[in-house]
Amino acid sequence: MNVLFSPSETKTSLAYASALDTQSFIFPSLFEKRHEALTHYQDFLHHASLEELQKLFGLKDKQKVTDLRCTNIFTSLTCKAIERYDGIAYDYLSYATLDASSQAWIDTHVIIFSNLFGPLLAKDALPEYKLQQGQSLGAFKPEMFYKEHFSEAINEWIGDAPILDLRAGFYEKFYTLKRPYLTMKFLKGGKVISHFAKAYRGKVLRTLACEKPKNEDDFLHIAFENLRILEISQKSFKKELLCEIVD
Repeated sequence: MNVLFSPSETKTSLAYASALDTQSFIFPSLFEKRHEALTHYQDFLHHASLEELQKLFGLKDKQKVTDLRCTNIFTSLTCKAIERYDGIAYDYLSYATLDASSQAWIDTHVIIFSNLFGPLLAKDALPEYKLQQGQSLGAFKPEMFYKEHFSEAINEWIGDAPILDLRAGFYEKFYTLKRPYLTMKFLKGGKVISHFAKAYRGKVLRTLACEKPKNEDDFLHIAFENLRILEISQKSFKKELLCEIVD
């Protein structure tokens, strides 16, 4: 089973691996396309006004914005993509505390959809960067660019493998699944949760890394901690598990 996952706004400052090159990412045949998107970002940093950069980064602090303007993502040191992100989902995943086999499963079974870098395998190299969700680089819209140029490659990577889509809704703009897949919706006290759903996406991914399900049947037999499946509904390609959070 493979998993589609969201990034996070907050990033770690890890920097232990070499700078980006043609082998840094999944889909190396598309490196030039990815490089094109990153060049748009780098050029925007150099030419945008302070106000434009404040909006791009989602920051008001002028000094922080100025520091980020000086960032060069092409020469910065990197770490694994799964280690770069530091939001709620990643806190609950707690990748660093998993055993080696569980980390290896995540490294090769999870695609993260970055606002800037597009679809990344969890083990791909990633420098520290900042780009607020939904922001464009002038007329350049990363989500439209990556959907146009990377969808076929993602389809080929998925193949016939079962898919669990744990992305937040925004990241569906980068890639649309056009084959059967599973997803999860989380309820607490009978109400759908949104912000804290990130925590449960992280917890679910951690459990998957430990259990390593090979198919949908394996997945449906996993006893997720503090989750009870209330209902399974099917609409077109999407099979949605409605999950109640229980204490």
